[in-house]
Amino acid sequence: MGKLIGHGDTAIVTEGFYEQISSILSDARDKAYTAVNFAMVEAYWEIGKSIVEQQGGEERAAYGDALLKELASRLTKDFGKGFDARELRKMRQFHLAFPIRDALRPELSWTHYRRLMRIPSPDSRMWYMNECADSRWSTRQLERQINTMFRERLLASKDKNVVTAEIQKSAPTRRPEDIIHDPYVLEFLGFSDDVTFRESDLEQALITHLQKFLLELGRGFTFEARQKRITFDGRHFYIDLVFYNYLMRCFVLIDLKTEDLTHQDLDQMQMYVNYYTRKLMNEGDNPPIGIVLCADKSDSIVEYTLPEDNDQVFAAKYLPYLPTKEELARELSAEYRAIGESTENEGNK
Repeated sequence: MGKLIGHGDTAIVTEGFYEQISSILSDARDKAYTAVNFAMVEAYWEIGKSIVEQQGGEERAAYGDALLKELASRLTKDFGKGFDARELRKMRQFHLAFPIRDALRPELSWTHYRRLMRIPSPDSRMWYMNECADSRWSTRQLERQINTMFRERLLASKDKNVVTAEIQKSAPTRRPEDIIHDPYVLEFLGFSDDVTFRESDLEQALITHLQKFLLELGRGFTFEARQKRITFDGRHFYIDLVFYNYLMRCFVLIDLKTEDLTHQDLDQMQMYVNYYTRKLMNEGDNPPIGIVLCADKSDSIVEYTLPEDNDQVFAAKYLPYLPTKEELARELSAEYRAIGESTENEGNK
């Protein structure tokens, strides 16, 4: 008889019985995760196949672009985000990279396959797909194994156990509830990519106040996006606030931190600024500017980030329209204190 869980005579649930029920729920959640992910993967494979067949091997770029743009426009209207022309090209590429549908592994997500598609060798692509599924690699682990040429090192090594042992220090095991945080799955299911999945109450309140403060300054700020998602190599990043300033003629990107500011935070903002510079600047725009703020009730920190070699441009074209570091820090600290006092008052009631 298993050990009882509980107190006194009321304890009737044994550890063995609890583990049995727990295992049923864990298995069901894992099956749900796999089912939703693979339903999406299969759908995207079928879409890619249909696009290739519709193009009929057509090589004229104009025809292909026109087809995808029209299809993307109608799908976005009927099914929401996640079906723009760029994503449709990915689905087409997916079918061409994995032409045999039955060879696909249901354990892997769309993010896994997006990374696998970029492997030029068909043999390597299939090897990494199967190894990834069998070893239950996260997308980050898969990225690392490919970048460090794990397959090539394994094939060349005399002691394969040593090479294999390297990857046992893995990222956290995938949890079924992670499906809620995957924007590709949210878009596929038609759900909004809700910011509340990623923000604490404090961060949400501070970002809301910061958004209102900048719009009320009267210095050319127009709101563009909140929690703007950008994706690099299958990893998703979110910029807390994006504005366009029509006086400076540039995007203004803002990230808020409620913990100590690190070099990594500044490097990440530099990555955002570089991405907007390369991908999203319009003709006639000035380079974007990034602002990283670290909130504190007494001494908030504000740092500006620019594309490289733009210090003189910043002084001449940006400073007259931006709030100073002192203004931003003072406003953020005041709001931080106000939220804290309000929370304490609620708790004392």
